Formats: sequence, C-alpha cells, structure tokens
Amino acid sequence: MKSFHLYLDSADLEEVRQCLPHPVVHGVTTNPTLLKRAGVRPAERSRLFEQLLRFGAKQVQAQVSSSDADGMLRDAQALLQGFDVGQIVIKIPATREGLRAGATLTTEGVPVTFTAVYAQEQAHFAAQLDAAYAAPYLGRLEDAGIDGLALIRQMQGLIERSNAQTRLLVASIRSRAAYLALLEIGVGAITIPPRLFPELLDHDATQEAEKVFLADAAG
Repeated sequence: MKSFHLYLDSADLEEVRQCLPHPVVHGVTTNPTLLKRAGVRPAERSRLFEQLLRFGAKQVQAQVSSSDADGMLRDAQALLQGFDVGQIVIKIPATREGLRAGATLTTEGVPVTFTAVYAQEQAHFAAQLDAAYAAPYLGRLEDAGIDGLALIRQMQGLIERSNAQTRLLVASIRSRAAYLALLEIGVGAITIPPRLFPELLDHDATQEAEKVFLADAAG
C-alpha cells in the first residue's frame, strides 16, 4: 500500500516557514502562477527550491514553461540541475505534448506529475506512463459545474485498478471538509494552501485537554 503524501501549495517562503519542518508534510508544490504571485523570477527558482528543501521538504514540485515536448524536456533539465535525483518532481500539463515529454522523463527515472488533469483518461495515461502523480484540481472542477469529488473517485478507481505506483495529487483544496472527503476516497496525495494547515492540525478540544494534563502534571 502506498503511503500518503501531503504537500503545501505555495512559493511564498514566509507562508511555508510557518508549517515546516513537520513530519506530516512530504513536500511543496509550486507552479508558474504561484511563483509569479510570490515575486520569484526564473533566475531565482533554484535558490527557492534549495530553501524549501532546507526547510524540511522531501520533494519540491516545479513546472515546465514550454508547450512542446522538446521545450518541456529542456525546461526539465534546467529545473533538475544541481539537485539530487528525486528532490525535484517535474510538473507537466497533461496535454498531448506533455504526455510525450513526461514519458521520456519517467523512463530516465525522473519523477513526474501530470498536472491540470480534468478527465479520467488523463489519470489513466499518467498511470500507464509511470508518473509519480496525476493532479486534478478539485476547486476548479467544482467552479466549472462538475461534481469534482465524483470525478476524482472515478480517477482513483482507474489508478487503483492499474496497479501503478501513481498517486492522485489533488490540488485546489479550499476547506477541511474537502480534505476529509478526499481522504475518504483514498487519494494518495493532497496539496493544500498553507493557510489550511493550522485548521487540520490545531484542534481546540485537544489543546484544552493538553492544558488540563499539563496543569495536573505540574501538581
């Protein structure tokens, strides 16, 4: 049985610093939109990824910026340069060209996430090509009027039946309820905004119980 991977979805060092290091967090996911929002220029990406790894991330996910397979492969080599094998997961949109580039990388032992997964067959192809992850966007699916949880349940079933090591990495998570619903489905990975981290880890009743235990222990 595959272990569960929790990621933080952010390129903002201050946001991430509030959560890491912590043993429940596997890594950090980034994309060009998050990098732009955080003011990280292309020349600064490697330094950011190094800092995230030093903060305790086991893996950092970084996305290509080309639309053709050859360009994606060049982007991937630039993103991987200077890092140990497995530290950087290459994110590639699940387009026709993206699947082609991702297949090349997986045969070379590079972990790949096929991202922007909106259809069952995209999850199926990700598993067929031995991708580490396939990333559907729950919130965006629901914004489009799609029953996101139902579709993700179908994707999860396809991956389980494939016997591949691919995990669904569900993104665009907006609430604790959505997170718990995805755990019920059995997805292998979820990436959350750092703002949601305290809601998952810090519970009032537990903290109140701890206060009582500490007071009693003090005599």
